[in-house]
Amino acid sequence: MKIRSKTITLDELDWNILQLLQSNAKQTFTEMGRKLDVAHSTIYERIKKMEEYGIIKKYTVSVDLEKIGKRYITAFMTIFTDPKESEAVAKKLSEMREVVEVDTSLSEELLIITKVVAEDQEKLHSFIANKVVSLPGVLRIRTSIVTKKFKESGFPIKVSKPK
Repeated sequence: MKIRSKTITLDELDWNILQLLQSNAKQTFTEMGRKLDVAHSTIYERIKKMEEYGIIKKYTVSVDLEKIGKRYITAFMTIFTDPKESEAVAKKLSEMREVVEVDTSLSEELLIITKVVAEDQEKLHSFIANKVVSLPGVLRIRTSIVTKKFKESGFPIKVSKPK
């Protein structure tokens, strides 16, 4: 990793470490070192540096709620706002427990797109009616309920070999 005037450049080893962590964050430094043919202490130092500079933001677990008997529905809400209020609305949405993702998109107009999870349709309706509609600046909302999920993952890190 090189740092020049606030720009961080990762080398191939850093990218390989990130790829291994993304596939299995539970593997040990020794296992990763063996796979990448470097000392486990090098892996440790690189990871700590990437954590320190905010490249690695957090480690998390992905739980399949349906396998443990928890039913839920997922919806995507497109929220049309007064442009002067968009950022404030996005920040308020980011603080709500039901909201798992908040993004903005600038097409013909500035939109806020959120991914929301609720226990059932009634709780989703209540959340939208009582918490989202009342936010200052919200003009209208379009909600799409997910009926079947085919894939959910983060952006996969791929390491390209130099030619």
